[in-house]
Amino acid sequence: MPVHVCVIMDGNGRWAAGRGLPRAEGHRRGAESVREVIKEASRLGVEYLTLFGFSSENWKRPTGEVMDLMGLLRLYLRKELAELHKQGVRFRVIGERSRLPEDVQKLIVAAERQTQDNTGLNLVLALSYGGRAEILGAVRALAEKVKAGELDATAIDETVFESHLETNGIPDPDLLIRTSGEQRISNFLLWQCAYTEFVFTETLWPDFTAQNFRDAIDQYRSRERRYGAIGV
Repeated sequence: MPVHVCVIMDGNGRWAAGRGLPRAEGHRRGAESVREVIKEASRLGVEYLTLFGFSSENWKRPTGEVMDLMGLLRLYLRKELAELHKQGVRFRVIGERSRLPEDVQKLIVAAERQTQDNTGLNLVLALSYGGRAEILGAVRALAEKVKAGELDATAIDETVFESHLETNGIPDPDLLIRTSGEQRISNFLLWQCAYTEFVFTETLWPDFTAQNFRDAIDQYRSRERRYGAIGV
């Protein structure tokens, strides 16, 4: 069983367009898939589940769609938090949260505080997140420490670098799932996915079910992970 599964939830807009519905309806239906996958990950014993909810590039989308997404996020945080807490889920957000609306930032802080002592599934939501920005942020932080004489540049190794990433304390993903048929990682967890197994599925995210999640994990479990070494 993978310890950490991450998901690029793609295809909400295409799902809606294929049914003659507004894109917002695709995002709303996608939120139902989020609920189902969280429950299934918990049931299977996955320890970490990271969902790519909103990328730093998504700010370029039409203002109306961004507002709809923020509204859905507000609704999700208000309505789902009690259930997540009941399930023992620990909630965490990575990304440039300062770009999010102030009330959404407050809801995130409240959710993180309320669930911080939970010992079940670790749910990580990537919001306003970009892998390159995360890496640059770590580089700047390390450069400042070297400049201030707090850190010797020769002491910077992978462990030190990773401690300055937003995912500090979270194991690298074992499995990345991307829906909708696209086969790229779109600036998501670039450092962390160095040895991650990928599963790409044609299924659009609003149609993604617990069975689809199990199928992806079955694919992962059938593979041999060698990390550059020779297989058995």
